Amino acid sequence: MRRISVFGATGSIGQNTLDLIAREPERYAVVALTGSSNVARLAEDAIRLRAEVAVTADESRLGELRDALAGTGIEAAAGQGALEEAADRPTDWCMSAIVGAAGLVPGLRALRHGGTLALANKESLVCAGPLLMAEARAHGARVLPVDSEHSAVFQALADNDPAAVEKIVITASGGGLRDWPLERLATATPDEAGSHPNWDMGTRITIDSASMFNKAMELIETHEYFGTPPGGIEAVIHPQSIVHALVQFRDGALMAHLGAPDMRHAIGYALHWPERRDLPVERVDLAALGRLDFAAPDPARYPALALARGVIAGGGLRGAAFNAAKEAALDLFIARAIAFTDMAGCVETTLDEMERSGCLDAATITLDMVLDTDREARARTRVP
Repeated sequence: MRRISVFGATGSIGQNTLDLIAREPERYAVVALTGSSNVARLAEDAIRLRAEVAVTADESRLGELRDALAGTGIEAAAGQGALEEAADRPTDWCMSAIVGAAGLVPGLRALRHGGTLALANKESLVCAGPLLMAEARAHGARVLPVDSEHSAVFQALADNDPAAVEKIVITASGGGLRDWPLERLATATPDEAGSHPNWDMGTRITIDSASMFNKAMELIETHEYFGTPPGGIEAVIHPQSIVHALVQFRDGALMAHLGAPDMRHAIGYALHWPERRDLPVERVDLAALGRLDFAAPDPARYPALALARGVIAGGGLRGAAFNAAKEAALDLFIARAIAFTDMAGCVETTLDEMERSGCLDAATITLDMVLDTDREARARTRVP
C-alpha cells in the first residue's frame, strides 16, 4: 500500500483528492490529513479513511477535533508545529493543497522522504521555486503539478525534448466578471467576484480567477517549473475551460490537453502517475460542444499579468513579495476595505516600495529570506 498524506484536505482540491482515494481504499494507507476551521469535516474524513493523525491549523479548535476523534485511535493535533510534524511522517505521495504561503514549509519537509509531492499550492513555486526544486533534487523526490494548466503542460510535453519547445500557452476562463463592462468592475463585491461560471473552487482562488491574479501566479509557476523564459509563456482567455494548456514546438506543432473542468483530472494523473487509470470525470463531447473560443486578455482588465512578467524578469525574492502582497490585497478586498480594481495597484505599490529599498535582489534564496520577504510585503500592503 502507498502511504499518503493530504495537506489542505478540507478544501476543494483536498476533497477531490479524498474522493479518488476513497474509491480504492485497498491501495492507500492515509498518514495525515490537515485542515483549518472545518474541523467536523476533517474528523469525518480522518475516521472514514482511517488516518494516523488529523491536524487543524487553528490551535483554538484542538479541543473540538479531539472530541470528534475520541475513541477512534486517531491522533489529533493543531498549529504550525503540528503541520510540520505531520509533514515529517514518511509518505510515498503527498498532496500539497494548503492555500497560501502557509503551504510552503510542509511541502518542503514532505520532499525529504524522497517520494512524490503533488503540488496544488501555487505559492510554493511562486515564492520559492528554486528552493523547492533544489530540495526535491537533493532527496531524489519528484514534484508533479496539480494546477490543471501545469498538469496539462506536463502531459503535453510527454517525452519531447524541452529544447524543442517554442512557447507554452496556458488558458484562463476570465473569471466570473469576464463579461462585465470595464467601468463596472470597481463596484464588484466579494460575493460577485467569488462566483465562477465553470469551476467549483474556494472563495479566494475564485476571486483570484476574476482578477486574473491566479493566472499571473501560473505564469510565474510555468517559468519556475518548466524553465520557460518569460517570452515563451502566454495566457489566453478560453471561456469554456476545456483546453487547459497548449505546448507549441519549434516545428509549429501545437499539442493541447483537453478535458472537462474537473480538478480530478489533474489530481488523478498525479496520484496514478506514471500510469493512467480510470477516473470518474465527464468525457468531452466535441460535437455537442460545437466550438472552442480564445481571445487575448485585456491588459486594462487584468493588470496582474504585467506585474507577473516583471516578477519573472527580475527574479530573486520578487515572487515572495508578489504573492504576499496579493494575499494581503485580497484580504482587504474581502473585508471591503478596497475596491476590486484596487488590488493590482496595492500589489504594484508594495513591489515598487520594496524595489526602492533594494531588498528583492538575491542570487540565491533561503527559506528564512522568503519568510522575511513575505512578512515585510504583507506589512507594507495597505489601503491606498
